[in-house]
Amino acid sequence: MIMNDRVAIAILAKAPSPGLAKTRLAPLLGNERAALLQARLIERAAALASEAAVGPVTLWAAPDESDSFFQTMARCYGVRLARQREGDLGARMLSAIAAAGSPALVIGTDSPALTRTHLQTAADTLLRGTDVVVLPAEDGGYVLIGMQSPQPALFESMYWGSPRVLAETRRRLHSLGLSWREPSMLWDLDRPADIERLREMGLADMLC
Repeated sequence: MIMNDRVAIAILAKAPSPGLAKTRLAPLLGNERAALLQARLIERAAALASEAAVGPVTLWAAPDESDSFFQTMARCYGVRLARQREGDLGARMLSAIAAAGSPALVIGTDSPALTRTHLQTAADTLLRGTDVVVLPAEDGGYVLIGMQSPQPALFESMYWGSPRVLAETRRRLHSLGLSWREPSMLWDLDRPADIERLREMGLADMLC
């Protein structure tokens, strides 16, 4: 894929600290393995974003970008580090998009199904003039959102963590008169049942 412009990628990530990372999976995996899985997911996201080569990549870290793990990611994958701002998920995503100063994609680290091709397709969608691109998640949220310029109305007072996020996002997009595309639907690794899907993808090594 040949691109004449650049689309920034912002990765929002929480430090892989035992007891704080992947807490919904900790009862199955234990705190240490849940934290290890979080680390593997962050590393996978950083690698994919770097390999996609669509533009500069920033790893927005929480709670602190000085964490040694994040420093290692920056060295290994050539990504910039920044600290996530205070506020809910919407405020943090909006801040990351605004900081890009250009068309930008925002992703988390919870979708092992996300590929380099998904990132390239999303970036190309923006470069072709679409206002917003969304990769829906099976749980009613989304794995990725990208936009030409910051759209605060898509993030304010949203039902984060609920299955209503995607439907409400679509409603707001329509209300704002913005064009949007949804190239693919993916899934997030959040529930114990998702561990088997991870194994079926041949990614069992992320658990050890």
